[in-house]
Amino acid sequence: MMTIAIIAHDGKKAEMVQFLNEHQNVLSDKNIKLVSTGTTGEKAKRAGFEVSPYLSGPLGGDAQIASDVAEKKVDMVIFFRDPLAKHPHEPDIFMLMRLCDVYNVPLATNPATAELLLKGL
Repeated sequence: MMTIAIIAHDGKKAEMVQFLNEHQNVLSDKNIKLVSTGTTGEKAKRAGFEVSPYLSGPLGGDAQIASDVAEKKVDMVIFFRDPLAKHPHEPDIFMLMRLCDVYNVPLATNPATAELLLKGL
């Protein structure tokens, strides 16, 4: 079973849902489990995806996913970041990205990179 974490900043949530819909054939595989931060997961669920949501990012969801990365429970992270907006929980975001590097977990921060990662499955 492969676990993929999905996260999207508020300005990128619609783009994430669109991405998920475009790659439904890969992501609906029974050998893939999706986890997410709270609001992103709720939007993905409304789009018909089976997702295990954690807390909202600003309330600790990014840190929960980072913990899963460190415990080797997440195999890939797709995080559509909004680089033009300020985020009060940036330390958690940077911690997640750093842990992906430390534990060699693939991290996509935009749709083009995420698509390449999914093509590699």
